[in-house]
Parts: sequence; C-alpha cells; structure tokens
Amino acid sequence: MIPVILAGGTGSRLWPLSRTLYPKQFMILEGENSMLQATVKRLRGMDSSPIILITNEEHRFIVAEQLRQIDEKPGALILEPVGRNTAPAVALAALEALNTQEDPLLLIMAADHIIGDVAAFQKTLMEAQEIAEKGKLVTFGIIPTEAETGYGYIRAQGLTDGLDHTGGSGGGYPVAEFVEKPDAETARSYLESGEYFWNSGMFMFKARRYLDELQTYRPEILSACIAAMKHTSKDLEFHRVDQEEFVKCPDDSIDYAVMEKTKDAYVVPLKVRWSDIGSWSALWDIADKDADNNVCRGDVLTADTTNCYISTTDKLVATVGLENTVIVNTKDAVLVATKDKVQNVKDIVSMLKAGDRSEHYNHREVYRPWGRYDSIDTGDRYQVKRISVKPGAKLSQQMHHHRAEHWIVVSGTARVQKDEETILLTENQSVYIPLGTTHSLENPGKIPLELIEVQSGSYLGEDDIIRFEDVYGRI
Repeated sequence: MIPVILAGGTGSRLWPLSRTLYPKQFMILEGENSMLQATVKRLRGMDSSPIILITNEEHRFIVAEQLRQIDEKPGALILEPVGRNTAPAVALAALEALNTQEDPLLLIMAADHIIGDVAAFQKTLMEAQEIAEKGKLVTFGIIPTEAETGYGYIRAQGLTDGLDHTGGSGGGYPVAEFVEKPDAETARSYLESGEYFWNSGMFMFKARRYLDELQTYRPEILSACIAAMKHTSKDLEFHRVDQEEFVKCPDDSIDYAVMEKTKDAYVVPLKVRWSDIGSWSALWDIADKDADNNVCRGDVLTADTTNCYISTTDKLVATVGLENTVIVNTKDAVLVATKDKVQNVKDIVSMLKAGDRSEHYNHREVYRPWGRYDSIDTGDRYQVKRISVKPGAKLSQQMHHHRAEHWIVVSGTARVQKDEETILLTENQSVYIPLGTTHSLENPGKIPLELIEVQSGSYLGEDDIIRFEDVYGRI
C-alpha cells in the first residue's frame, strides 16, 4: 500500500491563525506535532511503502522541513503549479505510483484531519484493503454523533443493525449515494435514519482502477494529468509537473469526478474520533477544557467566562463576562466571533482579498527554507525585520533596485558577501548594503543567527529581489 497525502489548502477556515502561505495542516492544533506530521506518524507500524505527498509551490519548503523534523523520507513530493482540486491530485499520485509498482493499492488521506485511536484506525485500514484489492473503490465513513451541517454524508446500502454494526460483507457496505452538506433539519433526519455516515474524505483503491474510472467519467482530467506527468522535472527533492499541460486540467473533486458516479463504491465504517477541523467551534469541540468549559491557548486570563475558545500567540488576552465566543489573537490580526457564526469567517477572508490586504495571505512572521523573518515595524519608506537564519543555511545571492538594507547581528555569526567583499560579523556588529549592491547572507555557525534588518527606500515589497544564485532553486 502506498499512502498518498494531499497537503493543499487555502487557509481560510481557521483564519487568522491559518493563512494562504500557512494553512492549518502545518499548524500544531493538538499534541506536539503539526497536522501533517500527525498524519504521517499515524501510519507508522503498518506495512506500507514510502508516502507520496502532493502540495503546491508555495508550501514546498514547509512540507520538506516538517517531514525532516520527524525523519520521514517520502517516496515522492509532487508539486502542483496550480490547484485543481482532489481528482487531478490523486491522478498524479496514481501515475507516479505506477512508475514504482505494477498496480499498487493507494490510501488517499488529507493532511489536515485529526484522528484518535491510531490502533483502531490501522485495523480499519487493513480491513479495507481486502475490499479494495477486489477492485472496489473504498471510502471511509464516520459514524455521526450529531446532526452536523458542516460535513457531507454517505448513505449505505444493506444496513440492518444501524451504524454500530461492524460492516457488511467484508466489513463494508455498497454506497447508495453521496449527499451534500445538509441543512439542520435534513441532518437530523440523516442521524435518525441510521443509514448515513459522515464523509471523511479518505479513500482506498488500486491505482489502475481509479485511473480506469477517471477515464470512464472524466477522461479530460486523466489526459491532462498524463500529459503533465510526461514532462516532470526534478528540483532538489521535489517533482514538478508540466505547468503548461496541468493548467489545462479541469477542476474537480474525487467525489464528483469518480466516487458519485462509479458503480463500485464501498463505504467502510471508521469508528474513531475524527474531525477535519473545519471551524474554530470544531476545534473547541475536540480540545481539553478547563472547569468553565473554556479552551485557552497562550497567555489568557478569564473571569466569568464560559464555553469559549481563546487563543493568543502574541500578547495577553483577558476576558470578562463572555460565553460561547471565539477569540483568536495573532501578531497582526484579532478575530472575535460567536461560536455559532464561525463558519462565516470565510467572509472576512473574502473582504481582505477584495481590499488587497495581506492578512489573508501570510502572517507577519514568514517562514523561509533558510529560517524565518518577522516584520516588526513598517512605515512609508522603511521596514524593520527580525531575521533568524538556521545553522548552515544561506539566503540567495541577490540585489534590490529600490531599497538599501542595514543588518545588525543580535546573536550568532553572519558571513556576508557584499559585491566582491566577504565580511564576518558577530554580536553587536553591523553592515550596510547600499541599493543595487549584490549581496548574500549565510550562517556558518552552530547556533541560529539572529539579526535586525532595517530596510529603507521607495519600494519595500518582497518582489524587489533579483536572485543570481540560490541553493533552494528559487531563481
């Protein structure tokens, strides 16, 4: 079995903590690992091949770093030049898998799900393998605990003992239908009928079987993916598919493109605690709570406050007399919402995009393959950043047309290339980089390099960078 992990996402549902450049799958929401890392580690101990991971250009270095932190060496890291939903992403993975095995079994997982009871999860996967090996397209159904309107549903055929039954023939049921996210009344009727599962968005099937069904129902998707995979290029550990061909691919989900049309869909019950964390209220549901039923993250003080989710990554947040409220504070934005309205946070993200603001796209603190920077102050013609460079890491050799820079080392050692001159700086030393000067910055030491950068000039955007050399392939 080859696990395929889909690690795309736009970062809108858990704004302001998640952003386009840092969506929820890279965040630590439970335990000590990010959601991506937890997804990978959930598979350990099983008899499976190295993972295939699908992500996009903007997230490639975050993915690589998070996998490195847990000593995971993937079989392939495939980069999509543009997002085209899950059906094409799975097609790319299936085509890649067929390059390594004759007809492997694929386990399709999203990188942003929380799943409890790993042993039960792995046991269910083994049961599903028997069904998928027979040519069925398996989806995993979650036994609903409430009339949830935020999930799609799956109606199963042949249920005789309700959803507590272990499954039909071989542990699964033929799928009668997939249904969209319902309104509250419809969701209650689904729950009462005992015939419906929540749609987990996880699948298992043979690689060729999926491609055959895609050829039957959405051949234009398959042809575009085949063309895109014919001209892949290797960049460091990443596989880039052909952009010109892939942009021609239709945008469609695996549910719409294949699972709702195939006559061989089976649903296998997955009896574990599960959530796709589609809102702040969903995160409150699964988190540990204090005596007042509050979930508090960071520096939080509460008085006469109940049933709230309060998170802060920056300053102290204090509340008095609140209930059923979500408060999320980051360095550059604060969200305050009632728990029953948090699904509408996407409206705020749309407003930010319409206003051409940056708060939907990235955090004030931005991660790069060499480390990170935090824009701590900005004015009309200046910007101040706190920069951290990992040991042994090097920024690209570059120059700027519109700004000069002044670097002050706070801790660690900096090797600076300034035109033809090489300068070694330590704590409390500084260097000035005039406008138009070719330069690079490197940390040759064993500890992180921390420095303050002061930019000044007529334009301070990140696109005013002309790269000449870059060890991360960003030229």
